[in-house]
Amino acid sequence: MSSLKRAEPDLRWLSACYFFFFSILGIMVPYLGVFFDSRGFNAQEIGFLLAILMATRIVAPNVWAAVADRTGMRSELIKLGSFAAAITYISFFFDGSFMYLAVSLAIYTFFWNSILAQLEVITLETLGDKAERYGAIRSWGSVGYIILVISGGLAIDHWGPEVLPYMGMILFLGLFACSLPLPANRSVVVNKAERPKLTFDKSLVWFMLSAMLLQMSVGPFYGFFVLYLKQVGYSETIAGMLVALGVLAEIIIFFYSSRLIRQYGIRVLLVVSILLTAVRWLLLAFGVEQVSLLVISQLLHAFTFGLVHAASIHFIHRHFSISHRSTGQALYASVSFGVGGALGTWISGMIWGDGSSTMWVWIFAAACAFLSMIAVLLIPNINGQPATNP
Repeated sequence: MSSLKRAEPDLRWLSACYFFFFSILGIMVPYLGVFFDSRGFNAQEIGFLLAILMATRIVAPNVWAAVADRTGMRSELIKLGSFAAAITYISFFFDGSFMYLAVSLAIYTFFWNSILAQLEVITLETLGDKAERYGAIRSWGSVGYIILVISGGLAIDHWGPEVLPYMGMILFLGLFACSLPLPANRSVVVNKAERPKLTFDKSLVWFMLSAMLLQMSVGPFYGFFVLYLKQVGYSETIAGMLVALGVLAEIIIFFYSSRLIRQYGIRVLLVVSILLTAVRWLLLAFGVEQVSLLVISQLLHAFTFGLVHAASIHFIHRHFSISHRSTGQALYASVSFGVGGALGTWISGMIWGDGSSTMWVWIFAAACAFLSMIAVLLIPNINGQPATNP
C-alpha cells in the first residue's frame, strides 16, 4: 500500500479542518461589519475592529511556527489552537464597549489565526510528490465558506446580527473536533547547528511586498463589501449569495490550479490574476448598481484569491527547506493577510468616513492591486529554490 493511500484518512480530516476554518471566515468576514454596525459603532471603529482580526495574523502564525519548526509539533498545535480559540470566543457573546470587543477579538483570533499555516504545511507534506491534489483538499475550505456566507445572510435576515456569535461557536467546536484525529506524527527536527540558514533574498522580499499590497487591496472587500451593497439597496441575503458566487468560482479554479502552474508558471498566473483583481475593484467602484457587472466582479474572485493563493503556496513551499516551512507559511500569512489585510481594512474605514466616499475605497483597492502586480514583475526568481531536506 502506498504512503499516500495510508494517508487518505488524514487527508479527509485535513479537508474537514479546512472546511471549518474557512466556515468561520465565511461568517466572520462578511458579517462582522454588520454585527458591529448593529452594536452602534461607526465606520472608523468598525474598520479598526476588523483590522484587529487581520493584525493578529502578523504575530500569531510566526509565534506558533517558531514552536512548530523547533519541536516538530504541528498537529498538536492545531488542536491546542482550535481548543483555545473556542474557549476564548465565549467572550464574544457578551455585549461590551469598543475596548472590550477589541480585546476579545485580539485574544480569540490570536489562537484561530495560528492554525492555517500548520494546516498548509501538514497537507503539502502529507501529499508529498502528489501536490497537485492540494487544490481539491483546500477547496473544502471554500465549500465551507460558501455554505456559511449564504446561511449567515439568511440567518441575519431572519434573526438579526446577534445570531452571529452562536453560529461562530458551533463552527469553532467543529474545527476542534475535526483536529483531534490528526496524527501526532512529528516532523524531523534538526539540530540548530545543522539547520540551513533562513535567508531573505530579493525574490522573497518582492514576493512578500506583492502579497502585502494585494491583501491591502482586498481589505475593503473583507471589511465593507456587505455594508457597501446594503448602502446601494441590496439585502444581506443577496450580498451573501454574491460572496458565495465568488467562492464558487474560487473552488473551480482550485481544481485546475496545479495544472495551470505547471503550464504557465507562477509569474504569469500572478500577474494576470492581480491585474484582473484591479479590474474587479474598478467594477465595484463604478458598476455596483448593475447586477451583471457585480456578478462579473464576483466571478473574478477566482483570480483574486483562488489562483493567487495556490500559486503563492507553491512558491513558499518551493522556496523554504523542510526545516523552515512552518516559518515560511507563517511569514506569508502574517505579511499578506496580517499586515496587508489590517492596513487595507483600517485605511478603508478612514476613507469610508460617513459613507459619502465609498467609490474612493475601491479606487484605493485597485491602486494597491496595480502596485502588487508591479512588485511581481520585479521578482528575479519567481519559481523559488526547490526545497530540499536538510
